[in-house]
Amino acid sequence: MVATAPLLAARGVSKSFFGNPVLRDVSIALQPGRVHALLGENGAGKSTLINLLSGALRPDGGAIEVDGRPVSRMTPAYAQQAGIAVVQQELSLTASLSIAENIGLGAYPRRFGLLDYPELAVRARAACDLVGLHEPLSMPVGNLSLGRRQMVEIAKALYRRPRVLILDEPTSSLSATETKVLTQLLERLRGEGIAILYISHRLNEVMALCQHVTVLKDGTCTADRSLEGTDANGLVRLMVGRDPGDLFPQWQASASAANAISVRNFSAGLMRDVDLDVRTGEVLGIGGLVGQGQEDLLLGLYGAIPARTASATVNGASGLPSGVPKANALGLAYVPADRKREGLHLIHSIITNMMLPAFARLPALKRRSRRAERETARGLAAQLGIKGDLDRPAQALSGGNQQKVALAKWMPHHPLALLLNDPT
Repeated sequence: MVATAPLLAARGVSKSFFGNPVLRDVSIALQPGRVHALLGENGAGKSTLINLLSGALRPDGGAIEVDGRPVSRMTPAYAQQAGIAVVQQELSLTASLSIAENIGLGAYPRRFGLLDYPELAVRARAACDLVGLHEPLSMPVGNLSLGRRQMVEIAKALYRRPRVLILDEPTSSLSATETKVLTQLLERLRGEGIAILYISHRLNEVMALCQHVTVLKDGTCTADRSLEGTDANGLVRLMVGRDPGDLFPQWQASASAANAISVRNFSAGLMRDVDLDVRTGEVLGIGGLVGQGQEDLLLGLYGAIPARTASATVNGASGLPSGVPKANALGLAYVPADRKREGLHLIHSIITNMMLPAFARLPALKRRSRRAERETARGLAAQLGIKGDLDRPAQALSGGNQQKVALAKWMPHHPLALLLNDPT
C-alpha cells in the first residue's frame, strides 16, 4: 500500500523573534480525511506554527511542504491558492461590513470586472448554511454576538473551499448548540477528504474529534502520535509533564473566611437582582452562555459601568466602587476577555504594560525608577514563564503570553479580589 502524501506539512521548522527561539526543529504532517490536534500550554509555539503553515511567517530553518513538495517561498497568497484556510483565534472580520461582504472579502466573484453580488449571495449563503448561520446576509457583522461572529469566520474559511482547514480555538466563543453544529460539520469535512488541524484547550473536544495529536512544549515537539488508547489525563501529562492531580489539587476556602465581595439585589447591564458573596481565598466561577451578562456582572462590580444594589461591601468598604480608580484603591483588579483592545497596549513594551497600574498610582511629581520597574518585570516574567527580551512590544508575544502580561500587571499590587473575564 502506497502512503498518501500529506496535504500540508512542516519539516524541522524553527523560528525566533528578537533573538528568542519560539520554535525549534518542529515537524507536523496533515493527512487528508483526518483531524489532527495541536496541543500545548500558552506560549508553547502553536500560533507561530500556524503562521508558518499559512505563510504569514517564514521559517528561519526547515521547510513547508504542500502535497509532499517543498515550497520555496510560502506566502498567504500561495496558501490560499493551495487551498489552505485558517480560522485564527483573533477574528479578522470588519464590523461595518455585512455577513456576505465579510465572507467574500478578498475573494469576491467578478462579472465583467465588477463585483457579482448575486453570485456572492449564493456562495455566502451556502457557506452560512454549513455552519447553521441563518441571519440575513445583509446584516452588519457588528450586530452579531461573539459566537455568531465566530461562525461567520468559519463560514468565511469554507467559502474558499479549502483542502486544508486550520482552526485555532474555534469553540472558545460558541454555545453548546453551535459547538455541536461545528462538530458535525468537521465530521462531514473529514469524510470529504479535507485535512483539519484543530487547536483547542478543551481536551474533551480533542478526544471526540481528532485521530492524531502533536504536542508542543517550550517550542519543541514532545509528542507526535495517534490518539488511540490515550485519555484526557494522558494528554495533560504530554502537555505539562505532570499528573493533572498535581496541577489542580483539591482545595476549599475556610467556612469562617470573611467576604471580599458581598452584594444584594445587584443589577448592571443584563444582570438583574443578583445576590453574591465571594469569600477571601475562594475561587467563584460564573457560568452561562456567551452574552448572558457575566461580563456586566464583573464590570459593574469593578465600577466600569453603572450598577445599583440594595447593599454592598467590597473588601470591608460599604457601597460599590464609584469608578475604576476607586475599585483599584479597594483592592479590585480586572482582566478583560479582549486583551488586545482592553487589556494591553500592544505597541508598547512588555515592561511598560506590566507597569501600567503602577504608573496610575504614582504620586504627582514623584519620579519613576526605571531600574526598579525592570527588576519587578523580570521577576513577574520569571514567575509566569514569559521568556525573552522584555523591551519587545507586547504584540510580539503569543496570545497565551499576552494573557500572562494582562494578569502580571496586577500582581505587584497584591489585589484582594481578582475579577477574571474568560481568562483561559
